[in-house]
Amino acid sequence: MSRREFLKATLAVGAYHSLPCWGAASGRADAAAAEGASAPRWSPVDRPNQPLGTACGLYPGRVVWVHDPGLARWDGDTQAGGWYEDRFVNPQRAEQMLSQTLRLVTGAKSDASAWSNLFRFHNQRRGRGEVGYQPGEKVVVKLNLNCCQRRVDAKQGFYNTPQLTQALLRQLVRQAGVREADLIVVDASRSVPDSIFDPGHAEFPGIRFEDREGDEGRFAVQPDLGRAITFADPAAPNLDKTYLPKSLTGATYQVNAAVLKGHSLAGVTLCAKNHFGSLYRENTGPSDSHRGWNPAHLHGSITSTLQPLGGYNAVVDLMGHPDLGGKTILYLLDSLYATLHQSKLPERWQSPPFAGAWPSSVLASQDPVALESVAVDFFGAEASAAGMVGAVDNYLHEAALAHRPPSGTRYAPAGDGQALRSLGVHEHWNNPDQRQYSRDLGTGAGIELVKA
Repeated sequence: MSRREFLKATLAVGAYHSLPCWGAASGRADAAAAEGASAPRWSPVDRPNQPLGTACGLYPGRVVWVHDPGLARWDGDTQAGGWYEDRFVNPQRAEQMLSQTLRLVTGAKSDASAWSNLFRFHNQRRGRGEVGYQPGEKVVVKLNLNCCQRRVDAKQGFYNTPQLTQALLRQLVRQAGVREADLIVVDASRSVPDSIFDPGHAEFPGIRFEDREGDEGRFAVQPDLGRAITFADPAAPNLDKTYLPKSLTGATYQVNAAVLKGHSLAGVTLCAKNHFGSLYRENTGPSDSHRGWNPAHLHGSITSTLQPLGGYNAVVDLMGHPDLGGKTILYLLDSLYATLHQSKLPERWQSPPFAGAWPSSVLASQDPVALESVAVDFFGAEASAAGMVGAVDNYLHEAALAHRPPSGTRYAPAGDGQALRSLGVHEHWNNPDQRQYSRDLGTGAGIELVKA
């Protein structure tokens, strides 16, 4: 199947993983996975510890991995309960894990100082001066709520853990000093489940939760039809009529809080692809259950078996857009649980040090390319990660070298003609046992993996 044929078939279905996520993939995703089944399992083309791009952050290229074995302890029995319950994830230990993560990312000695460092560094980088958050400035937390229904069910697929999400909200309000009225939690294409909304709204009634439906205390997300994304590839239709939520365009800051997921098309779905849940198109038709919040027209560009290394990838436009990556102060991967497919329940990981346990981890960075490079290496070490086929890390090459990408694409998503610069640094670790990058080894200006 050619890329254009794939796009045509995808649009004909008019779906964005539109079937309910009850542990099974949609028919379209299964078909694409079957098409790529004969493709060889992914392995890096570039040699270990060969950085590409320019590292960014207070500590350039720093990625923090905090592992608390046993924190996630669901028994996997959907008849007895769900992974999202407090009895399977200790909320206090989740808070401690996030606190440690923030301090290690920023080098701060307190949580409040960590947030101050994040806001000030971000504002300095954007030319706003050495200032922190100011009351009235909106802060968006973008979750990945794929598979969510309003009512929780133990058989639903994996999304942000309620415990780490609540810990993040507490951090923002109590440590960063963000007013509740300035905080927005959103996933435009999905539903905020009761498991996240109920504790969040009970403790912080002033926080605004936005989702597709917008009832029962939530607000319906609204598209900003005056703010289109300019995608660099004209192959898919309506690329000049893809819009963002008003909550994102009106915000000053963003925390991209994604999860550790594999994907049947892209191989992985992390912080970069998290914004597939932030895209709106007009006139998607009455059969579109997502009411226009549907990025199916971009699926061809992210499919690792269709796009070779050195091909265009739409997530680079998202990573570099001024209202998305341009406003993000922290990239966070909730990895208490993980799954190897976007629509399935959490799966235990077999690679060391997990050895058949849940990952019980958090990964975080100010450098989006570095963070996802580490996550891709983790997925690559999982023998059961069947979706790791094709050019899975192509988008990381493109993002790291966005100023002169291997595809020759001119990425300029703001629509002002301004081409992107490097969005961060990409490299692969030396091996799955030592997990060392060039800064760890003292051999280059690439990634530093801080392990706790």
